[in-house]
Amino acid sequence: MIKSWIPNLISLARLPLAGWTILSILEGQLALAFWLLLLSGVTDALDGLAARWLDARTPLGSYLDPIADKVLLVGVFLALGSIGLLPVWLVGLVVGRDLVITIGVGVLYLAERTVHTVSPTFSSKLNTVLQIILAAAILSIHGFDLHPEPIIAILVWCVAATTIGSGLGYAIRLVRRLRAVFSQNGDDQINPM
Repeated sequence: MIKSWIPNLISLARLPLAGWTILSILEGQLALAFWLLLLSGVTDALDGLAARWLDARTPLGSYLDPIADKVLLVGVFLALGSIGLLPVWLVGLVVGRDLVITIGVGVLYLAERTVHTVSPTFSSKLNTVLQIILAAAILSIHGFDLHPEPIIAILVWCVAATTIGSGLGYAIRLVRRLRAVFSQNGDDQINPM
């Protein structure tokens, strides 16, 4: 029984770690924020490995892990945007996509009265990886006084493209699911979007 809580405790520990990372960025301690972001990545991998190795996957863990991921990434992007190291339009795109997904899950809950988890798509996983790489690149360049590389501009556009692509993918899935729900209920006349 205790082993089933180990991955959940690791996921819970990631929440204050995310807060510390965000605060470090806002206070201009970018080298520290880089190491904290790296530690967050390690703990993210550890909670997944622990859940698999201990056969300790739980419903709570299926919510905690993505919540910890989103708190970290959205918070880091907002913090980097607020200190001028990320374009505001990209921050808005990233935050807006996650907001639309959250609202979509809420709409599905209202339509079906069933709690849904959003299974990540390949484009969503790629987007998350690129967001982490972009944040780590910015923190390392500015935290360790490296010379900014053109790679940042390339990463910004890659994150933008995968954010739009994965957001559209989720939107299409949501519309299809809502159409199926409304057609099951005999409400074909209702346009869900």
